[in-house]
Amino acid sequence: MRIGLCTAVLSALCIGSVSAQQFKLPPIKAPAIKPPVNTAPVVNAPVVKPPVINIPVVKPQFANEAGQPQIVKLWPGKVPGETGGLPAEGPAPSKTGGKSTSITNISEPTIAIYRPKKADEASTAVIVAPGGGYNVLAFEHEGTQVAQWLNERGVTAVLLKYRVPRRADQPKDKPPVGALQDAQRAVSLVRSKAKEWGIKADHIGFLGFSAGGHLTAWVSTNYDKRAYEPIDAADEQSSRPDFAVLIYAGGVVSKTSPEQINPEIRVTAQTPPSFLVHAADDSFQNSIAYFQALRQNKVQAELHIYGSGGHGFGMRAIPHPARTWTVRCEEWMGKQGFLSQ
Repeated sequence: MRIGLCTAVLSALCIGSVSAQQFKLPPIKAPAIKPPVNTAPVVNAPVVKPPVINIPVVKPQFANEAGQPQIVKLWPGKVPGETGGLPAEGPAPSKTGGKSTSITNISEPTIAIYRPKKADEASTAVIVAPGGGYNVLAFEHEGTQVAQWLNERGVTAVLLKYRVPRRADQPKDKPPVGALQDAQRAVSLVRSKAKEWGIKADHIGFLGFSAGGHLTAWVSTNYDKRAYEPIDAADEQSSRPDFAVLIYAGGVVSKTSPEQINPEIRVTAQTPPSFLVHAADDSFQNSIAYFQALRQNKVQAELHIYGSGGHGFGMRAIPHPARTWTVRCEEWMGKQGFLSQ
């Protein structure tokens, strides 16, 4: 068993500062000084304009510049298990009081297809599942910005808007089955449209953050039993991802026994090859337990645990080495044959 362990030691220089309120100096009254009288002759010199310097505008890394996506409804008719009654879909309240970057009250799940600008031939596709505890979807730094990064690497991004929040009649100690239904349907639908959308049918990955990471493990280990009755030809296609990327996945292990994987995660020798990332100051037991289960079943897997980074960093430029997970992921995808080197 090999666990790639990436740690980082960050040093900080703390300099004590003193505010102006702590030290108040008495005002200094300077004597009035009369300016000298200029008796020199007036010379009319030509006005020289300073040269114009064009400073390029540098856009922030991974800003949301992905092109306008194609929006496709996951379900052609009634969504399985939906009974209505949710408030209108919209932004989730921000915890900080600022602009909300999350959405909630999803009852009409969709996929948004972001194609790379240069796609002369069929490309790899990655279905992206934002996190949010199955209550909201962090649709920016775990969604649209991920789509841009993938597009820049020549990968078609498929942003999954799965159903949240957990419905009132669903058990709180189990993941909501509607999310699994949406994930399985998304994989089958994308595979059924592979030729039309310029995608390699055997190069379809699934990438998820936090609760979306749990969903990634869930869909990767339950492709043998669909969570809904097939409804059309798309469901004749396999719902098994060809590879999986789990970023600080949560809910994979039992809350009472961190070494025990929850029963809905059924790892076998046919589970897709997986890439896992976690920070040591987060619940990394989820990634370790899943990685060990994969290796015990001889499934190709790579795990990176960074010394710090916390939870929920996604595509944010945090001051920790964990922000480099995208580079490591690109390397892994290349070695697996899912990304051109």
